[in-house]
Amino acid sequence: MSQIQSHAEIRLETQKLGPLQLRVLLLCMLAQIFDGYDISSIGMAVPALIRAWGLSGPAFANTFVMSSIGIMIGALSSGPIGDRIGRKPVLIASLVVLAVSSLACTQVTAVADLAMLRLITGIGIGMLLPATVALSSDYLPERLRAGGIMIVFTGAPLGGFAGGMLVSHLLPIYGWTSIFWIGGVLPLALIPIALLWMPESPRFLLAKGRLKESGKRLIRQLGISLDTRRHDVDVAQGNPVAGLFRDGLAATTILIWIMFFCNLLSMYLIGYWMPTVLSLSGLTPADAVFASALRDAGPLVSVFAIAPMSIKFGAPNVLRVTLFLGIIFIGLVGLAALPWLALLAVIFLVGCCTVGSQTGLNGMTGALYPARVRNTGMAWALGIGRLGAIIGPWLGGELLRAGLPPREIFLVACITAAIATLAVVGLGAVNRRRGPQVALREA
Repeated sequence: MSQIQSHAEIRLETQKLGPLQLRVLLLCMLAQIFDGYDISSIGMAVPALIRAWGLSGPAFANTFVMSSIGIMIGALSSGPIGDRIGRKPVLIASLVVLAVSSLACTQVTAVADLAMLRLITGIGIGMLLPATVALSSDYLPERLRAGGIMIVFTGAPLGGFAGGMLVSHLLPIYGWTSIFWIGGVLPLALIPIALLWMPESPRFLLAKGRLKESGKRLIRQLGISLDTRRHDVDVAQGNPVAGLFRDGLAATTILIWIMFFCNLLSMYLIGYWMPTVLSLSGLTPADAVFASALRDAGPLVSVFAIAPMSIKFGAPNVLRVTLFLGIIFIGLVGLAALPWLALLAVIFLVGCCTVGSQTGLNGMTGALYPARVRNTGMAWALGIGRLGAIIGPWLGGELLRAGLPPREIFLVACITAAIATLAVVGLGAVNRRRGPQVALREA
């Protein structure tokens, strides 16, 4: 696309927040809430399954690993598929996969079957994340995009937190199957709503051409001429993955992948194993789920500090501080024998710094990449990050098998949080050299 923005690009980058835009953001956030619940559901179920099936904690490591493998597969495939068939069909398909696989989990009687179903659930989770980023990005003006994406991404920890609170009350009454019933019914209920009220990406529609009447109405509603041609819109040309390494983006892409890999390793090591570790440390399964859910409450608070501070001070400056603080709080959980209320407070602060930083990384990434590679850039960052999300749970299981005290397995996350912090420092330096066109202060 020409360096001079076309009329269509100007309209998309400067659109106002109205009912249409708010509807898209709300639906994307709802999808993220249900997605976040399904991410957390296996971690919430394992303490009860250990008792119900008479197995050890490490026996369930493969259920965590297969979940993360599925998320990686879904995330890496979501971008290219979305560029071909559209963002909305990918989002709908991901909700169908989540609903069916979660409901099927209620019928399993063996770890191997549960692990395979969690692989399928993970694919649905991985497909949904980039689709919601792409849709919300295309309905946000440039000045609000990074903060808006951060807020949409708070849906995932909100789902984990609200789900944990709900499960801590339902688990003693209805047992572990109630966790997966909820995880299946919620996305199932959202499917008809998304089919009716979620619009397609305007960039995708303009690039596709030959619009149906509904597409024409949408384009007119955004104030864009129906005569807009494909090259007037910033969409992928050729191989979108190769585009992540062109136009001075190579160093940015590599550093983003390091950040996502390390922070997601920390998040998933802690997130998947925390209920089990706390249960092995003496808490009941219900109390362990309750305490662990506070990790997901943290980013619901911290994101409203991270987003405005990122605008004022620059995202890299804010995120390297939050990631560094995360090292301290993770170390406290791993090493200190904390009383109940202090433990709850520190777990909450872990969530503020690790999961909260991830929402910041998501927003910064969505703002750093130009529109033509944003969907693929986000999908591949999440996909590469899932390698960390695979290694983290596996490593936790291996450390438990080796006899390490349960809480000390979290100390690995201190190391990866430190590497992520250094990558953020490097990203800030790289993009300062790229020049003022990189709006890091708006990231």
